[in-house]
Amino acid sequence: MAFGHTSVLLEETVDGLAIKPDGTYVDATLGGGGHAFEVCRHLSSKGSFIGIDQDAAAIDAAGARLVGFGERVTIIRSNYCDMKSRLHEIGIDRVDGILMDLGVSSYQLDTAERGFSYRTDAPLDMRMDQRQKMTAKDIVNGYSESDLYRVIRDYGEDKFAKNIAKHIVAERGKGPIETTGQLNEIIRRSIPMKIQKTGGHPSKRTFQAIRIELNHELEVLKDTLDEMIDLLNPGGRICIITFHSLEDRIVKSIFRKNENPCTCPADFPVCVCNKVSKGKVITKKPILPGEEELENNSRSKSAKLRIFERS
Repeated sequence: MAFGHTSVLLEETVDGLAIKPDGTYVDATLGGGGHAFEVCRHLSSKGSFIGIDQDAAAIDAAGARLVGFGERVTIIRSNYCDMKSRLHEIGIDRVDGILMDLGVSSYQLDTAERGFSYRTDAPLDMRMDQRQKMTAKDIVNGYSESDLYRVIRDYGEDKFAKNIAKHIVAERGKGPIETTGQLNEIIRRSIPMKIQKTGGHPSKRTFQAIRIELNHELEVLKDTLDEMIDLLNPGGRICIITFHSLEDRIVKSIFRKNENPCTCPADFPVCVCNKVSKGKVITKKPILPGEEELENNSRSKSAKLRIFERS
């Protein structure tokens, strides 16, 4: 299956990067290379582009899509949390822009055997990097009821988290839960029918929660953002597209902290903590998809773009 993916907020992100033709740019979540292609189109022969992704299918697809840009493009299979060291390996210490699209790609959702989707029956997998040993099946069958509850409550923000966790544990007592279909059925039985009729697909939040937990998505984001801002040249920008309120909250608060890192009490007449601002938040409010994009790409619905510029 082709790595199909409609890039969300494409124009807004490329504009937000304020690309210098001779600059160095990184796409930390390369995916099928949609955003990457547009960035590369703005680069001169002196510009360079580095694409990072941990998914082998994404690497292959983006490699094919970007082949026309020749030696300007370097593709690295890695998690973006290792960006600094991986860039260092190829002799890059500073860049002019970083882009991240934190959504699950359409390819990952639509490739049934990857186990990301609640719409098709498949083994419970959900690994973004298939070299990883642990899968969604290990979480569903191995986590305690209280841990399952915590994951579904915190990452899925599902008010029926307690009931879903209880049903999962009761069901796996009869035998292992192996497929997305089985999990789907358990979740359905845990949520009142009147809620199911109005609240979107009942499994959406739980599947999202398990995926975030398995791939450590929020910890990686939280632990890496400051380092990424440090990688930017003066005037360099970082553009991040989130699809989840928790991701957006992390990005918003880290950008804000880098703009105003002062930890002095509000009543101090002057700053004594000597923490220096690293730049400014370009987007006081996140940029959202327009009506046309929402109409043409339903997956853009929860997308938010935030931009920070290094001083």
